[in-house]
Amino acid sequence: GVANDLLTTLVLATDAPIALAPAMNQAMWRDAATQANLELLQGRGMRLFGPASGSQACGDVGLGRMLEPNDLALLAADCFQRQALDGLHILITAGPTQENIDPVRYITNHSSGKMGFALAEAAAEAGAKVTLVSGPVHLPTPDRVSRIDVVSARDMLAACETAMPCDVLIAAAAVADYRPEVVAQHKLKKDPSSGEGMLLQMVRNPDILATIAGRDDRPFSVGFAAETENLLEYASRKLRDKNLDLIVANDVANPSIGFNSEENAITVIDRELQQISFAQTSKGKIARQLITLIAERLNKN
Repeated sequence: GVANDLLTTLVLATDAPIALAPAMNQAMWRDAATQANLELLQGRGMRLFGPASGSQACGDVGLGRMLEPNDLALLAADCFQRQALDGLHILITAGPTQENIDPVRYITNHSSGKMGFALAEAAAEAGAKVTLVSGPVHLPTPDRVSRIDVVSARDMLAACETAMPCDVLIAAAAVADYRPEVVAQHKLKKDPSSGEGMLLQMVRNPDILATIAGRDDRPFSVGFAAETENLLEYASRKLRDKNLDLIVANDVANPSIGFNSEENAITVIDRELQQISFAQTSKGKIARQLITLIAERLNKN
């Protein structure tokens, strides 16, 4: 209870688990006062690391020697709760992509990135090393998450390939399927001779999810299907066509769970076309439920 220096003040103020690693002369360790204090502290929930027996600085031999650093590190690691995704690298894409028309205009979509960022936070909480590749959004980076900002679909694919290998890919980004074939060097002006319209020739963007899921070192691959109709039919087709392990079907026609909403409700479909539904709740809770499901499937595999 004495708090007359930085260390003992922190010990009194912290809510974190505390471990003690004794280092003293063998006679001091045997003393009744030391043993009584030890019993009191252990009764308050403090852990004891050691001491070891051996030669001491004073020349004595016996209990009281501090454990070796590697032993202390291993015992400290055992104090942490094991998480479902410990030691795994999770690659997550989030947000929209932007495809330039000219230096002023671009094609994009309404994705806010909230679901992908919630998944990144949940995966980090579960112990994973998380790489988040995000299109243009206005969201803070979750703690313990490595973020890579990109703009176009081709940028996002390049960033994902650079981040490989990974154990799990969660493709939550709303990637533009097409981009203008030619990006104008200067702002396009209205052409009086063209009447009321302007024709843009579009070409297909690379399929990020199918590309990563088709690699020889493919990760466990989870896609998202944001649809406005025939939700489960289209999602099942996407699961098969892109060689996915799971697909998350999301009805974006429903404004309460669509783009920019704070809540979501999803149906997850696996390779056997089994369906697991998560009722409407906050995107943070949905993300944790989905991360738990992914961890269960990884352990099963």
